[in-house]
Amino acid sequence: MTYQLHYWPTIQGRGEFVRLALEAAGVDYVDVAREPPKQGGGEAALVRRLKDPHNPWPPFAPPFLVHGSVFIGQTAAILLYLGPRLHLVGDMEQERVWTHQIQLTIADVVAEAHDTHHPVGTGLYYEDQKPEAARVAQSFREERIPKFLNWFEQVLRHNPAGDTHLVGDALSYADLSLFQLVEGLRYAFPKATARALAATPAVVKLHDNVGRRQRVQEYLNSPRRIAFNEDGIFRRYPELDG
Repeated sequence: MTYQLHYWPTIQGRGEFVRLALEAAGVDYVDVAREPPKQGGGEAALVRRLKDPHNPWPPFAPPFLVHGSVFIGQTAAILLYLGPRLHLVGDMEQERVWTHQIQLTIADVVAEAHDTHHPVGTGLYYEDQKPEAARVAQSFREERIPKFLNWFEQVLRHNPAGDTHLVGDALSYADLSLFQLVEGLRYAFPKATARALAATPAVVKLHDNVGRRQRVQEYLNSPRRIAFNEDGIFRRYPELDG
């Protein structure tokens, strides 16, 4: 069965963490909203699935994954499902729960990054909340980015199998997600992220190692990889980088 990923076709957003896992594993998948409408794709197909009144497991919002009769929303839940099927998580229960915990922490950072440009309301434009955004962004870049990256640094350093991976001695979906998080932070907050990464060399090493993996590198250099832009979660507003 082919994995069907449903996410917005013009941004990386939260769907990119799932795309990276599927690409790194080298499995067949369909990015439904990016397919031609004549082939059953497009945003209209995504919205139809999202609002299907007969679905007993409705997602709140994209991304969501359809795999045969299985229907899953929320990035971390999707990766929890995909991990063992794509061989991107360990076999032991402790390893799987720990990997999931790391993924949920990455989701926390992503949510805070989003709130730097939309601290008041998601229905408002950035221009409608710039004073509040400046205040939230200052705390994020001075306190939260260093705190989160230092935690990932400690996870790597305390891994009994070595600091090459977050969990165990093999690539996991958490490694791929930390790579994507660093990519996003470097785009949105290049100066603040550079300062924080200077103090977290193991995070930098993991990021670079993941980026050099053949399938990941091929994906990053392909048209399938959507460029960062100011419609996604990680947005570059220079005034927010201090």
